[in-house]
This record gives sequence, structure tokens and C-alpha cells, in this order.
Amino acid sequence: MYGGYFDKEFAEWTETFFEEVDQGKFKLVVSPLVTWELRNSPTWVREFYSRYYPESEALRITKETMTLGDTYLLNKVVGESSRRDCIHIACATIAKVDVLISWNFKHIVRLDRIKGYNLVNEKLGYSTLEIRNPMEILYHD
Repeated sequence: MYGGYFDKEFAEWTETFFEEVDQGKFKLVVSPLVTWELRNSPTWVREFYSRYYPESEALRITKETMTLGDTYLLNKVVGESSRRDCIHIACATIAKVDVLISWNFKHIVRLDRIKGYNLVNEKLGYSTLEIRNPMEILYHD
């Protein structure tokens, strides 16, 4: 999400999303994997993230999170190389976030993946997780 602010393809929608965050329309919730993934990002992306992190709700990775993430893999929702994405989604699922927002169309924001994650969630008694890209949650007149 944060890198999308500086990406020509995603900038317009990402900027609008963060404007709405600034207006209090959305509260950010971040998993530790966001911070970890951004460690090798350009300085300007890390600085942008650091503007929002203090006001964000920080989730934790627990044994339950790891187990759920591994279950996504065992059910072949995605391949083993997407383990971090699975843990990220597990964090959001267990925390019962309203919606997980991402520009990751390969491993996260893809209908077959979303159905797979939620099928596992339902089998294990978790709520389904709304997974969307910013264009799907922003309203324009």
C-alpha cells in the first residue's frame, strides 16, 4: 500500500486513500510484516510509512497467526513462497479487521485467493475477511 503512493500506476488511488485516512475516514491497522517488508524499500517509502505508523494499530504475530497462515499454505491457497502474505492475512483475520487493503494482485487481491483464504477461515471458525484494493473502498461523486 505505502509504496503505491509513489507508483504511477497506483498513485492516484493511494493518495486519495491516505487523504481519507488523514480525514479520519479510515483507521490503519498494520501487521509486523508491513514494517519488515518495507525495510528494503527506498527511503521515501519508509519515511511515508513512518508518518502513519504512530497512529496505526499494530498487530502481533502469535502462534495462532502462524498456525492459520500455515493452514492457508496446506490448503494450497498460495504457494510456499507466499508464506509472509499468508501470515499477514492471518493477522488481519484474527484481529477481525474490517477490510484488508492491498495492491498485491498476485497473492492477495485476487478472487480465487480471496475465496481460498475465506474457505479456510470458515472451516476453522473464523470470520470471512474482506480483501480489496483501494479503488474498491473509495467513493467518488
